[in-house]
Amino acid sequence: QVQLVESGGGLVQAGGSLRLSCAASGRALGLYVMGWFRQAPGKDREFVAAISRNGTPYYADSVKGRFTISRDNAKSTVSLYLQMNSLRPEDTAAYYCAVRMGFGTSRSAADFGSWGQGTQVTVSS
Repeated sequence: QVQLVESGGGLVQAGGSLRLSCAASGRALGLYVMGWFRQAPGKDREFVAAISRNGTPYYADSVKGRFTISRDNAKSTVSLYLQMNSLRPEDTAAYYCAVRMGFGTSRSAADFGSWGQGTQVTVSS
């Protein structure tokens, strides 16, 4: 059974930085793409970034150049990170990590599962 626990959210001023972490446990997690999504109140969950098992990242256009995703694979756990720089008020949302169900890249929330509980990021102007 896969368990994901996010941390690192908080309140920051525009232009500031935060680093989100996701502690993931479960069998063979190192084989799968893992990703970050976010959801603002009243909006759909949207793709932020994801990273393949060998460390190849891909990003939403809205965060490219500002956010960096990384992962650290171990035997039965994976640590997933999201370094967020030059934050903007429109980045305010609950951020979730998730595991790609299946293989190949995807930006659709429907292709990810085992969602964590989320961590809130609030960027003030």
